[in-house]
Amino acid sequence: MFNQTLTLYRNAYGGISRPVWWLATVLLINRSGTMVIPFLTVYLTFQLHLPLEQAGMIMTVYGTGAILGAMLGGRLSDRIGFYPVQFWSLVLNGVMFIVLGQMRTFAQIAVTIFALGIVGEAFRPANATAVVYYSDEASRLRSYSLQRLAANLGWAVGPAVGGLLATFSYQLLFWVDGLTCISAALLLRVFLPPIYAKKEKKAVDDGQADKGSAYTDTTYLIFISLVTINAICLFQMFNIVPVFFKEKLHMSEAMIGMSMSVNGVLIALLEMVLVYKLEGKRPDLLYICYGAIAMSCAYLVFNLFPPQAFVAFLFAIVFTMSEMLTMPFMNNFWIHRSQSHNRGEYAALYTVSYCVATIVAPTLGAYVVKEYGYGNWWFAVSGICLLSFAGFRWLLTKRVQSPAHNPPASVPLAD
Repeated sequence: MFNQTLTLYRNAYGGISRPVWWLATVLLINRSGTMVIPFLTVYLTFQLHLPLEQAGMIMTVYGTGAILGAMLGGRLSDRIGFYPVQFWSLVLNGVMFIVLGQMRTFAQIAVTIFALGIVGEAFRPANATAVVYYSDEASRLRSYSLQRLAANLGWAVGPAVGGLLATFSYQLLFWVDGLTCISAALLLRVFLPPIYAKKEKKAVDDGQADKGSAYTDTTYLIFISLVTINAICLFQMFNIVPVFFKEKLHMSEAMIGMSMSVNGVLIALLEMVLVYKLEGKRPDLLYICYGAIAMSCAYLVFNLFPPQAFVAFLFAIVFTMSEMLTMPFMNNFWIHRSQSHNRGEYAALYTVSYCVATIVAPTLGAYVVKEYGYGNWWFAVSGICLLSFAGFRWLLTKRVQSPAHNPPASVPLAD
């Protein structure tokens, strides 16, 4: 039994290139310092004593900057290359986290976090493009899952340590988050040689430059709209849920961090194997549909059980099941609709969907909670999840599936 399990994990991780492993290491270090964002709404409301509505507005401002950053990062990745975009995004992101910790007024925080959103989110489309560049078709989905594994390992460490640090001083969160971003940039520079756009022009020279844009791909735009709806539900985990844990479940910051770390630990243990076992056996959209249903069930947990701490851990388990079924296969979907010359555009739009959700999720959540209470909001979120399920199911019935289940000519494959 042990040998079979060992073989399964070895096969799941086999065939991934060394540069992809270094990218994952960079992400691991960066995300191990993820301490500010998970506790930002708690910090703003309980430390700076801002109203929950203003805290929601701060997150909206962050999301607005993130949209601009994602668009800029995608365009720059196609024009100057993914490498410099990643490096400078990490460096500037680290600096801005440290600066944010010194801000006290609503206006100061809003301006700083807007800039933080721009420089921070420019990293994501560049990183997505880098993974495609460094991987082949056989290992691409698992290469992306490795990045998520690294990010979630960091997520398992960051909030847990952040919760402990917050009991002593919230200022430590900003400094540690900032310094880990800068450390990740230095690691990238040391272990991966710079790659610039001039080395990625083969697809354009092969006559693919006229094959369209992500902004004119109607199917992809519908897909992105559904991803945005799903992400609105996803991001409740990072803004309204921690406040709910604090107010209604009476959990300490340390306990909140531990419950949220369950998400990262489970993804680290299970996602790579799950992707390895599921890849290519069913359409990507079918797995995404299953994930949307699981997310709906996760938020129903809050209304089905009494307000006790164990509910937070049960929610984290069901939520993680949903995330493992949606995000890897969403990535696979957009990768296989992109080509070398427009991959930054596709990655940027995918990132933008999450940035838009970053704006809508806290603002909408804070408003509904204030006017109608947490219970009604959790019912509403569950319904929104089912709405995204209906949309993905509709795309599935239209035979808009992953390339593994379509004729090669119908969906352009990545190089």
